[in-house]
Amino acid sequence: MNSQLMIDALKGHRSIRKFKEDPIQEGHIRAIIEAAQSASTSSNIQAYTVIGVKDPARKQALSVMSGNQRYVAECPLMLVWCADLHRLELVMHMHDGQLHQNTETLLLGTVDAALAAQNAAIAAEALGYGIVYIGGIRNNPDEVAELLRLPGNVYPVFGMCVGKPDQAPELRPRLPLHAVYHEETYAEDETLLDAIKTYDDTLQAYYANRSGGGRVSNWSAETASRMQADKLRPHMKQHLNRQGFRLE
Repeated sequence: MNSQLMIDALKGHRSIRKFKEDPIQEGHIRAIIEAAQSASTSSNIQAYTVIGVKDPARKQALSVMSGNQRYVAECPLMLVWCADLHRLELVMHMHDGQLHQNTETLLLGTVDAALAAQNAAIAAEALGYGIVYIGGIRNNPDEVAELLRLPGNVYPVFGMCVGKPDQAPELRPRLPLHAVYHEETYAEDETLLDAIKTYDDTLQAYYANRSGGGRVSNWSAETASRMQADKLRPHMKQHLNRQGFRLE
């Protein structure tokens, strides 16, 4: 693949929420996970684990735990990406040490999992599959941990549905470039507000076109609603504590 084709493929990403029943070839699963393992990782620590779920009953349970998102149950493969310090704990014991934790180790595992997952997503799409990330896996993290038998010092960061697409959704517009890319120093608020207003108009037109005029909304209104305190999973700190993570 030449560079422009690769860039076009990345820019053509769409979240897929309807999948065909076709199973994923075992060789393709291996290739996807090997691509994930090739992602950058802090100091080669590789502080993540991914759990592949195919069992219908377990996927159904994950679907309910994730907010009754039916495509979790319907996709042929659900990948649950976990920040994993348990393996590092074993390493420390091998060398007569104890695992020290702080906020940095939590960030390390979370970032490693995200980087690996994005590599997996790109590999899956290159093989003709579609994916959608499932942040709802954190709606009921205690139950997810129990279902997947996660040991201490491991927590589920997000899920990822993988399968052959059975839909072709339109590309959703993103924020203007100058909203996310600033040169030399962080942009002034006036510049950001201008970009947000421009994007509101763009996304409102996109929604209206997609729904035949039935949906009237924009990005800032939806984002403001989603950032309300009761929607930010305040239970996550208690879950992390129960799993053995220390925020120091």
